[in-house]
Amino acid sequence: MSFNKYISVSEEVKEAVNGNKAVVALESTIISHGMPYPQNYDTALSVENTVRENNAVPATIAILNGMIKVGLSLEDLEILSTGKDILKASRRDLPVVISKKLNAATTVSATMICAELASLKIFATGGIGGVHRNAQNTFDISADLTELARTNIAVVSAGVKSILDIGLTLEYLETMGVPVIGYRTDEFPAFYTRKSGYPVSYRLDSQVEIAEAVRVKREIELKGGVIIANPVPEQFSMDKKVIDKAIETALKKADENNIKGKDVTPFLLSEIKNITGGTSLETNIRLVMNNAKLAAEIAGKLSE
Repeated sequence: MSFNKYISVSEEVKEAVNGNKAVVALESTIISHGMPYPQNYDTALSVENTVRENNAVPATIAILNGMIKVGLSLEDLEILSTGKDILKASRRDLPVVISKKLNAATTVSATMICAELASLKIFATGGIGGVHRNAQNTFDISADLTELARTNIAVVSAGVKSILDIGLTLEYLETMGVPVIGYRTDEFPAFYTRKSGYPVSYRLDSQVEIAEAVRVKREIELKGGVIIANPVPEQFSMDKKVIDKAIETALKKADENNIKGKDVTPFLLSEIKNITGGTSLETNIRLVMNNAKLAAEIAGKLSE
């Protein structure tokens, strides 16, 4: 495994990759832009510990002082949790953030790019981005979707947030040729809830089956990623009517305040947390940990 001058991989991650051991990539936007302090720091540690408890090495990814870092120290996590100058980096942002030696948390798309640079195979996140509501007028479509069409990383997620247009998101993924695999579910999950009303491409009920599908995709050199849709655990799934009402209220407020582009999702998540009295944040934390566990289990099968 060789790395260019813009990437720094921790010794733990480097040794695991070279030894063909299980490694799980983790994003950092959830730390800097997805949750308030100290829940963000505590969640980052809990997610890493969940990966370790399931016999894999966590590789949280961020850009610090212009360097792509794969595998972060406690000090790095503290900076991401409390820093005021932490940007939100997608694919388009990487050249400038790196060349200007800035600090940035990586979105799903940027994390996938950095994970592939470090020869990783699987990545756990909360939910991927997608096609925003009213996208036929705004053209607001997440770069996560185009990244999934080109970068060979399997992504474990609890679906997409229902702040998005789930049907159009799935149509877009189909057009891009991205497999959407439901883990023990026929229905695509909607982040806060287990059901969306939309089917997955395929249902697979074991980590072995999923790992084999991912392995075959890599071996026949099919470009792009795989989505492994993992519903939030039943006990933490929110009432669909409650979350839908909160989302409608938050969307209306975003529109009234002219919130646009990459500011939309952090704004909506904060509003929804306030409307639901923090219930949505607890659900968010639990589903991320659930995804980290599944990703670690699949990573173990991929390394066999």
